[in-house]
Amino acid sequence: MNNSYQLLSKIQSYNKFSNVGPLNKAYNFALDAHKNQKRVSGLPYIVHPIAVADILAELKLDSATIITGLLHDTIEDTKATYDLVLKEFGKEVADLVDGVTKISALEEKAGENSQAENFRKLILATSKDIRVLLVKIADRLHNMRTIGAFSSEDKKKRIAKETMEIYAPLADRMGINSIRDELEDLSFSVLNNQARNLIIERLKFIKDNRINNFKIISEELITILQEEGITATLAGREKTPFSIWRKIQNKKISLEHLTDIVGFR
Repeated sequence: MNNSYQLLSKIQSYNKFSNVGPLNKAYNFALDAHKNQKRVSGLPYIVHPIAVADILAELKLDSATIITGLLHDTIEDTKATYDLVLKEFGKEVADLVDGVTKISALEEKAGENSQAENFRKLILATSKDIRVLLVKIADRLHNMRTIGAFSSEDKKKRIAKETMEIYAPLADRMGINSIRDELEDLSFSVLNNQARNLIIERLKFIKDNRINNFKIISEELITILQEEGITATLAGREKTPFSIWRKIQNKKISLEHLTDIVGFR
């Protein structure tokens, strides 16, 4: 996604009453504020706030939160100030952007020696509005999706470790399972890519057998539910490589002996 039209179309697909004026204004404000900045990858910096806003739109969040996604780095990384954001977008958005900026400042001060649980508690305590956390998690998700741009392996591992210990658990606590899973898997690919690849190869090897088992188990579960007079929709989801790895470690078994690969709901 690289333009405001695509973002606005996505927002209006779930909220046809959204006011496009402030969203367009925020897009242009961010575009101007970041106009001379580049990402580590060499791409224009604006791709990052647009991507963050897109992640928030995927979660079907309100316009103020998506505007904050577009503006979340302006106070921290550009000449824009809290007062300017307040003047242009109002107190709600200004406070949300300021909240995200403060969490980023906490990250800088915390360093590698801070205990993850204490840092998570600190973030929760200093975030007056849950939307601040949602924006920060979306910010971290896009940074993890593009972490390959960093040349330093040590930096990549530090960011991945921080993500695994702080942001994935925060996403879990907030009930955003899809983002938690992606954060964990992206971190896993940095911290132990060899183990992740082994799991992926094993899943490919047993794919046909897994599909057949899924079909058989699904039919049996539906039959049992129907016999009890329960109308239900059954969904199955393959567990992520990191989730499988964690079970292997906890149960102290080999990958070949792990059977708990698909979860049913």
